[in-house]
Amino acid sequence: QVQLEESGGGLVQAGGSLRLSCAASGSFVSINHMGWYRQAPGKQRELVARFHSGGNTEYADSVKGRFTISRDNGNTVYLQMNSLKPDDTAVYICYALIRVVVTTTRAYWGQGTQVTVSS
Repeated sequence: QVQLEESGGGLVQAGGSLRLSCAASGSFVSINHMGWYRQAPGKQRELVARFHSGGNTEYADSVKGRFTISRDNGNTVYLQMNSLKPDDTAVYICYALIRVVVTTTRAYWGQGTQVTVSS
């Protein structure tokens, strides 16, 4: 069983910053991908940033140059969000594609954390 625990959302003014964190806990073999999606009202859920297996990173075009995804030496990922815009307002959801045993890979989702950016 794997759980993803998120924190760091909140309310900021345009131009401000927030740092989200997501910690994976439980028993598993490896993490294939880990990162963040976001869901805004009236919009499709979109990938914000993620680590690929092997360590490469991927960002949505809308956040390149403003957001940075990083990892610690454990199973926690961070999303540093700078120069926030009202269009960044969304529920940010951590996800991980995890090999729970050698033959089984499953997707896990966090509860989501609300980010609201005021004008």
